Formats: sequence, C-alpha cells, structure tokens
Amino acid sequence: MENLAAQVIIYNNSSKTDKPFTYLIEDRMKDNIQEGMRVAVPFGVGNRIIQGIVVRIFEWKDKTKNLKYIADALDFEPILSKNMIELSLWMRENYLCSYLDAFHLVMPPGDFKEIRTVLNVNNVPLKNLTKEEEKIVGYINQKGKCYLDDVKKFMDHENANKIINNLKKKNIVYNTLEIETKINKKLEKYISLSSNQSKDDILKDISSRGKKQIEVVNYLYKKKGAFIKNLMEDTKASYQTIKALADKGLIKVTETEVFRNVIKSDISPYKRFKLTPEQLKCFNTILDDINKNGSFLIHGVTGSGKTEIYLQIIEEMIKAGKDTIVLVPEISLTPQTIERFVGRFGSNVAVLHSKLSYGERFDEWRKIKEGKVKIAIGARSAVFAPFNNLGLIIIDEEHETSYKSGMNPKYSAYEVARKRCDMEGSSLILGTATPSVETYNSVLNGEIKLFVLKKRINNKKMPVMDIIDMREELNNGNNSIFSRKLYREIEENLKEGKQTILFLNRRGYSTFVSCRKCGYVIKCKSCDITMTYHIQENKLKCHYCGKEMIAPKICPKCGSNYIKYFGIGTQKVEEQVKKYFPKASVERMDTDTVTKKGSHEKIFGRMKRGETDILIGTQMISKGLDFPNVTLVGIIAADTSLNLPDYRSSERTFQLLTQVAGRAGRGDFEGRVIVQTYNPEHFSIQMAKDYNYEGFFDREILLRKEFEFPPFTNILSIIVYGKEKERVINVSKDIHSEIIKNLEFIYDYNLIGNIYGPNPALIEKIKDNYRWQILFKCPDEDLFQLKDIIRRVCINNRDDKKYRGVKFNIDINPSSIL
Repeated sequence: MENLAAQVIIYNNSSKTDKPFTYLIEDRMKDNIQEGMRVAVPFGVGNRIIQGIVVRIFEWKDKTKNLKYIADALDFEPILSKNMIELSLWMRENYLCSYLDAFHLVMPPGDFKEIRTVLNVNNVPLKNLTKEEEKIVGYINQKGKCYLDDVKKFMDHENANKIINNLKKKNIVYNTLEIETKINKKLEKYISLSSNQSKDDILKDISSRGKKQIEVVNYLYKKKGAFIKNLMEDTKASYQTIKALADKGLIKVTETEVFRNVIKSDISPYKRFKLTPEQLKCFNTILDDINKNGSFLIHGVTGSGKTEIYLQIIEEMIKAGKDTIVLVPEISLTPQTIERFVGRFGSNVAVLHSKLSYGERFDEWRKIKEGKVKIAIGARSAVFAPFNNLGLIIIDEEHETSYKSGMNPKYSAYEVARKRCDMEGSSLILGTATPSVETYNSVLNGEIKLFVLKKRINNKKMPVMDIIDMREELNNGNNSIFSRKLYREIEENLKEGKQTILFLNRRGYSTFVSCRKCGYVIKCKSCDITMTYHIQENKLKCHYCGKEMIAPKICPKCGSNYIKYFGIGTQKVEEQVKKYFPKASVERMDTDTVTKKGSHEKIFGRMKRGETDILIGTQMISKGLDFPNVTLVGIIAADTSLNLPDYRSSERTFQLLTQVAGRAGRGDFEGRVIVQTYNPEHFSIQMAKDYNYEGFFDREILLRKEFEFPPFTNILSIIVYGKEKERVINVSKDIHSEIIKNLEFIYDYNLIGNIYGPNPALIEKIKDNYRWQILFKCPDEDLFQLKDIIRRVCINNRDDKKYRGVKFNIDINPSSIL
C-alpha cells in the first residue's frame, strides 16, 4: 500500500512559507485525515507544532525524500468543503494574494487559531456500543461540554477519531464549532420540572402559602419548561423563588445554548404579491433555465418589483431543497431587505455583515454551516456563506463598487459568485436599474441572459427630473445651496405632509478650509488631502486616516484671521435646511451618524413611520430604500462624481442620479426630482434625465473602446507605499525595471508600451505613507502572463532586504484608479 501524503497550508504569514508543505500521513491516521481539516504539524528545524489546513491528499511514491508526519488532526470532519478549498486556491491565483489571505475569507468568523470542535451527545437510546464508544459517551455526558482534543487525550487511543466518527454515524454524537476565547456560545439557564410526576404530586411538596412557587410549577407544567428570563418575566417570580424550588429538587436548572438574535422579533409578515405580466415572464423564464447553471440580469427601473421576483424564485429553490445567497451593497439596505425576507421566510434566514459582533457573526455562520437556514443575506463577504447545497446567488444593485474589496485579497464579489456558481452548478441572478458597463457588455456578448422591466408596479410613473443650471442661479443673485425651484418644492412638500430626500455625496460641513490672505489650505499632516470641517465638534477631520484637530481661528501660515470655510457637506445642508424650514423634522444619514450599532435601523424606522420630513444623506440613501411617502428628491450637487479624474466618473454620475431619483414616487403619489449642476449639458446627466440607459451605454462604450478601458482591456494597479519617500520612489523604479526586463525576456513589447508610471499616486500620502503607482493595461490573453511576472517580482520577494520598509498594494481591475 502506498503512503498517503497531504498538502498543508500552514498558519504563518511569511512570504517564504506562502506555499503548500507536504506531510506524510501515518497508517493509523489514514481514516482520520481529510481535505478541509485543520491539523497540527511539526515545522522548522525545531519541529515546533503549528496549525495548518489540509488542501489536498494524494499518494506519495517518492521514497527518497525524508518527509515529516502530521502530528494530529484537530477536527474529525472537514471544516471546509472541497468546493471552498478550490475557491480559495482560485482566489489566490486570480487576485495575487497569499494562501492565508484567501483561506481567511472562507473560514468561520474570528481568529483561525481559536476555533475548537465541541462534542455533544444526542438524546437517543444507546444500543450496541463498544466499550470504547461507551467510554467516550460517558466522558462527554460527565463533562457536559467537551472539546474534541480533551476526548482524544482522555481516550489515549490511536483510533479515537474513527470511534468518534462511528458514534456520529449512529447519531449518538454530534459536533459544533466554538471560538475558544474571543467568542463563546451564548448559554442561558433553562428551567424544567425535575420529574414526570403529575402536577398534583409535585404540588404536595409546596406549602399552600407558597403561592408564587405554585404559580411557577403550574407555568412550567403547562409550558414543559422555559428559559429563566421568560419564566421570571411571565410569572413575576423572583430568583429566590426559583432557587427554593431547585433546593427542594422540584425543578432542574440546565444551561442551554441560544443563538444570538441579530434579527428583530417584531417583523410583520410580508405578503406575497401577484406578479405583473413583465415580472411573470421574467420569473418563468428564469425558472425554466435555473438548473442550467445560467447567469441572468434583471434590468428593471427603480420600483419595478425586482425584489418580489427574487422572493418568489427563492420559494422555488426552497421547495427544491436548495440554498440561496442574497448580496446587497450597503449595510444600510439590510434592515429593509431583512424585513422583507424574514417577513416572507421567517427563521429560515441568516444575516452576515460587518456591523454584527464577532459572536453574532459566528452564530449566523454556524446556522448556515449546520443547515439550520436556507437563505443568507449580507454584504460582499456573504458570498462565502458555507452552504452545502447552494442553488442560487442573487446580487442586488450589481453595479455597486462596494462589491469590490478594498483590502487583501482585493476580490470582486461578482467574480467570486460566478466562479462559485460554476463549481457548484448554481445559478446567478444580477439585478439593477443601472447595470455596470462591463455587465451590459457581457449581455450583448451573449454571456448573460437579459430581462427588462420597463414599468413600475401598478404602472406608477417614473419621477419627472428637472435639471437646474446653478450658473444661472448664481448670475441671478442666488448664492444659496438651494436653487429657487428646489426651495419652492421642499416648501410645497412640507405643506402637503409629504417626505423629501436631499442627496449630497460629501459628509461634513465644509470640504476644505483656506486662508483668503495667503491662500494656505489646511491639509492632514499624515495624508496629502484637505481636512473637512465638522461643525458639531468644531473640528477638522481627515476622512482617510481619521486624524482630528481643533478648527483654527487664525491662519497657521501667515497668522491672519481671514480663515474661511469652502465647499459644502451634509452637515451644512442640514444646517441650512433647519434654517430655512425650522418646523420640519430633519434627519441626516451618513458615515458620521451611523457609527453606533443599530443606528441604520433607527433612522430607517423613523423615516418609514413618517416621523422624519426631510432626510439628508450620502450614497447610502441612494438605492434600495423604499419609502412610499417620499415624493421629492433633491440632488444638491450632481457634479461631485463627474469631476473626478477617473474613467468611470460618467458611469457613476449616471448611476447615482438614476438611483437617487428612484427613491421618489414609489407610493400612491407622483415623484419629482430636482438635479442641481454646473454642467447640465454632460451626456450622463442628460441621459439620466430621460432614464435612458441604452443611450448612455452607447455613448460610454465608444469612449471606453477609443481609450482602451474596461471592458476592452484589463487594468492592473501596483501601489508601492512606505514611510520613507525616497525609498518608495526607488523601489517603485526597481519594480518597474524588473517587470520590463521580464517582459523583454518573453518579447512582449505590446505590454511594455501599456505601462504607465511609476508616478506619484493621485493622493500621494495617506496615513504617513508615501504612495507611488504603476498602472498596466493588459488584454485578456496576456493577463495570466502579467500576473505571473508581478507575483514573482512583488509577492514572492516581498521579504527581501531590498524591499524592506515598503509594501505593495496590488489590484486587478480596481473600482477606481484614483
């Protein structure tokens, strides 16, 4: 019999250990080690025991190499499925990240090293057990809560894993995961009657004067048991009453695990709507093709009922026994999405996003892993939800840039979803009113099937959009941030008891502070960026590194008192709204107001209940939210995204205007949209005015082709950064030179001609780190070759002395090249 060997990714961040290490598996452990398990292995000269994860098992025929053996298995079943292992390996290659960075995404939330396996005994008859099995069951029952490694130490048996596996197959033992120190299972005391006697027999042991004790027994007899919190609330019994019953042996107190509840318990049922002919055609066609591993785009105007189509397709997936992942771009969208999905599917829903605590995220992850739910809803990282029978992934608002990670690995949730669907035989549904240029181009190339919803539900009209030229307002003596028309419309809306949304994609009060005498602009000392004035704290803040300073009254450079605040942010809009409309109830929703847990839900709730007249916000209010009483949307400055030096600026402007406009007129009343701009002739603004996506795409795709931008090429960005400016510059030049040499070696002069830089990044300094950038334009056929060169030059050598003091930020097709 051949030796078995395993490829193990070890838990070490060094570039020199960023590779699979091969270990032999002893004969006694061959039945215990599987792909996807965590193992303990000896490593290095001193054979220090460290953790790793098995990614491949194969036959080892080379007798000449003196390999080490795996020391032990830390699990008795895989923590990762083979599909998730394959997905991680694919991400490592595709996004030029380390093995650990890729595997971190698919592991349970929390620290890898702190995850332990807990064994429990099911309440089933114990029949035909061997002596070893009886010994294990007795030990677990005695301990109550028992770790796998403790059981193995107690058994001191080479086949301990095999015995435990047999117990699991007999449904006598089951396992769960626990994060040992940071996150523990949430336990609550559970109270039940201690015997199966009749109620009258139990009450004989209680004095007639113990009325509260009698009430507790009656309650428990009726309920068959209750958590102590519910028992005390319902019976108004004190802890002393419960303790007295326990001392008499009439009740027993046990600790039972409860999942941390991240979903509100007061969510009303969300009724099922009859689909319109447009929706029904879309629904039926997708259902016919959904088992063919297809990709679909639902291109529906805002308010056309895309969510109802999702819900009814998911109903069919549940009937077929399959699981669904639903991605939304912003945490601010999850409250409303959760309400609809939980209102329809109840406890069959899990939620995954970054605002949850570690414990909450871990509990939700376990619900999915253990098959307790069929639907996972969340932001970008929910694409890794550990379902075992995935049938469908839905990406709502697919155009959103938040689906692209800004941290290593810099993955695209859309690309990962597509890869996962390919691996698992699942389908992918994209939904949006404003598809990304790349997605719509894939539709035209026949890679994605298109469904168009041109009408709103109940044939509601799209809101009329008025474009206001703010240059004319200024020429006519209006220096206010509100055009005269927007002011009149807000006033009229308040009189009619309707709600208004005002959008500005800049938070803070003023966007920069300058001296009118010498022209000095106050910048963050750690970042090459102007500081934003926040009036409530009277502080200047850097929105990149978070540094703050008290707003100066005199110029730090010339000492004059001619300090002036320029530009506007959401705080200034809020101040002006309160000034002009003092009786209105005004709310602001931006990064500054939603820092506390649950703040999204509170603002959303007040708006939904009609307690807020005017909601002011950044892009987090631009999509997905559905408030029937909002009839007016005002876009304070449409040029904010248009003026950015980025090839996607026109696309983002069109998307933002269309999405924000879609918040108006979703109820029984028609909506109006006022767009204020200094560039009213721009094609993205004109096309947004008419909700003409096809017209916008036709203009934009010609520009992309002319200037060779995606989807006609790939863009790769390398940012070299570090504390020492000269070192950053020199390393950038060295990197550039090394890549050129590698390309010359393979005679790829076309790629050499499409390298830009090294140059200072647009924001040259962030968090005390100087930043230089190299950009590449690369066609699909050369992408693998270029990635391979970048990996060799930048990643495999990142621990070399010549790169000491600098780091690399590598991004493939970044959402922005700024």
